[in-house]
Amino acid sequence: MRSKLPSSIRFLGLRLAKLPLVSPRVLCGSVLITAAALGAIAADKGLAFVPQKAIEGPLTLANFAKGATDCFDRSKRPPLAVVDTHLHVRPFGGPPIPYQELTKILRQNGVLFANLYGIGQRLPVQSPCTYYLNCPGEPALPSLKSDFSNAQNSLDYKQSDMQLVLSMTFPDLSKPAENLPQIALLDKEYPGMFRWMGEVNLVKQALFNNGHKAVPGEVIAAWKPFMDELRRRNIPIAIHSDLGNDRDPKKYIPLMDEVLRRYPDNRIVWMHLGLSKELTTVDPREHIQLLESYLRRYPNLSYDISWRVLYDQMFKDPAKRDLYVAFMNRWPNRFIPGTDFVAAAGKTEQIYREELILTSSILADVNNEAYRRIALGQNYFELAGLDAVAPPVCLKK
Repeated sequence: MRSKLPSSIRFLGLRLAKLPLVSPRVLCGSVLITAAALGAIAADKGLAFVPQKAIEGPLTLANFAKGATDCFDRSKRPPLAVVDTHLHVRPFGGPPIPYQELTKILRQNGVLFANLYGIGQRLPVQSPCTYYLNCPGEPALPSLKSDFSNAQNSLDYKQSDMQLVLSMTFPDLSKPAENLPQIALLDKEYPGMFRWMGEVNLVKQALFNNGHKAVPGEVIAAWKPFMDELRRRNIPIAIHSDLGNDRDPKKYIPLMDEVLRRYPDNRIVWMHLGLSKELTTVDPREHIQLLESYLRRYPNLSYDISWRVLYDQMFKDPAKRDLYVAFMNRWPNRFIPGTDFVAAAGKTEQIYREELILTSSILADVNNEAYRRIALGQNYFELAGLDAVAPPVCLKK
């Protein structure tokens, strides 16, 4: 005898909605669901159900191909992201880690997918400075140099065992009229090769001593031509926008408010959860409440959880960490991981590994759905328009 069910039930941590696939029955208060139906729902959630076969050996691109069925066993692998969506291949000044050496470092750490950022601010070519914070007064300004270098390296040293995405890091958001012509220049020289934009600066207080200023709010309306072009191409834009500082924690929020209000149909990634070294006293509950309010209002907004500053200021504190874990579990499809590693010459594989471990650390505690979508890359694949599919996560036996 059939009994009417509520609109949804929970089983094994999954919400089983009323779907044509599921025809559950209630007998003596127990819910009976066919294994086939449960397996299909679990697969849709990125989880594996009967039968399970865990991936063996190092992960490869084959494990992320459409139709691959082996599951990712979290209990037997380190909780490290296999995607680095925030990797600066070029430094602010001076030489970089050679491209082939950098891809070797990624390979050694199990990173199969990465965004190749240049650097949004280049120091003058005649400057001996290699890091802007060490050289107050030296201008660090947007440039096309890094994007050309990254594109040429990706052609000269193709990597068959990883998928690397080129990002346009040149835009000066305070001079929007320059952006479409420079996109056209990249199109001419490297047609079809760039599928991401960023990291671009709306406001980055760390650069105030190097010629950067917050983009005036009235300029944001003039972004429309290049934002329309990004939307037409389904290219996300990753924006660094500080929330504020310890003196005024909400000082710059109106700038991102204006961006989101004017361009709700663009896919926007807000870098670093809006945090910075200049804002160390933010209350995590208030911070999460603010971020969550944006997710509710703007379906095309995602957050980047890169940069060790997030670990140092929030995630290493267990009480704060738990709040952010719960936040990610509530919105598993709205976060992407990254290291924010700047590949300056002299940096080693050990330094990259440390950054990867710290920026991935919070992912050890998220649920399986969030882990698949963030650490295993499904959110990134969807944003970047890649054909890859994150493997399901093995259910505990």
